[in-house]
Amino acid sequence: MSTKVSGLAPRVGFAAILLCGAATAAQALTNQEIFNYRGPDRQKLLEEGARREGTVVLYSAMIVNQAQRPLAEAFRKKYPYIDIKYWRGDDNQIVAKVTAESRANSFVVDVVEGSGASGNMAASGISLPFWSQYSEVLPAEAKSPKGLWATTRYRYIGLGYNTKLVKKEDAPKSYDDLLDPKWKGKMSWAIGSDASGAMIVITSLRTAWGDQKAEDYLTKLAKQDVAPRAMSNRAVVDRMIEGEFQIGIGISAHHPIISARKGAPSDTVMLDPTPALNDTVQVVGGSKHPHAAMLLVDFILSPEAQTLLQEAEYFPSNPNVEPADTLKRIVPRNSGVPAVVITPELLLRETAPSAKMFEKLFK
Repeated sequence: MSTKVSGLAPRVGFAAILLCGAATAAQALTNQEIFNYRGPDRQKLLEEGARREGTVVLYSAMIVNQAQRPLAEAFRKKYPYIDIKYWRGDDNQIVAKVTAESRANSFVVDVVEGSGASGNMAASGISLPFWSQYSEVLPAEAKSPKGLWATTRYRYIGLGYNTKLVKKEDAPKSYDDLLDPKWKGKMSWAIGSDASGAMIVITSLRTAWGDQKAEDYLTKLAKQDVAPRAMSNRAVVDRMIEGEFQIGIGISAHHPIISARKGAPSDTVMLDPTPALNDTVQVVGGSKHPHAAMLLVDFILSPEAQTLLQEAEYFPSNPNVEPADTLKRIVPRNSGVPAVVITPELLLRETAPSAKMFEKLFK
């Protein structure tokens, strides 16, 4: 919103009208207008509003000690008058918590970050479009065409294996290699959520190959007795390291590498195609702290916070912030393996048919 002054007015009176009009406009802005404000005084407007609000609440799937706490500390240092509160949950927990607040028409959360929540929130109208100068540098596939989300970090999905039980030269190098009879009964993947290893692998193969080729392949894979585990993809890696099985399918590719540096017998192989999940940030339409929410969104997407994510061994979305040197080899542009980007809309649209295919072939 803006205030226009027409006609002639005395010099002093004109200035007073402008000041009064600006203040009234700032106070009268709706959440949607705040989220999309692009005026030259945007930073000033957001900071003044955030001072009045004093608080912002973030729900995120990022690990607390690894990422959320360092980000919160840096945000507090930048904006000491904003009390940032954060809560961590997996994608299903975040969706359930936000949905419950929506039904009660009383939101606690202002900003949501993760992968599985974006599509659900956008489809249900919980989130609103927003604009940030930092999303301008993101490639097209890293932001919503409607402005409903922007990518904060990537997760690349690969195959993990126990290096005590599988020699490097014997580890599968392709999806077809998983069909070798020697791997029967020695593999596992996570089930139970939209972003579980099983769902992500099936969705990426359907997207890259088409339904018929994907189903033909998965029919063969089903005969390999891949063990389903109702747990996180990270927990599958932990069980693999413990020797419960030799290979984990559909795991976050950086987890075996990070664990190996701590002495675990684990390594990663990137398969073709490589699923790439983009974790995103979005703002809740019913936010009680819209100015502070946008300052937090800007901060998470800024080079400063993206560098903190790099140091926490996440994969930054900002193309000007490189991944950690120890993890660069699994980034598709470095590994030479093409990626299938699983956007929130694709995840929401394709999970149901992927789940149907899973039930048909693996149950």
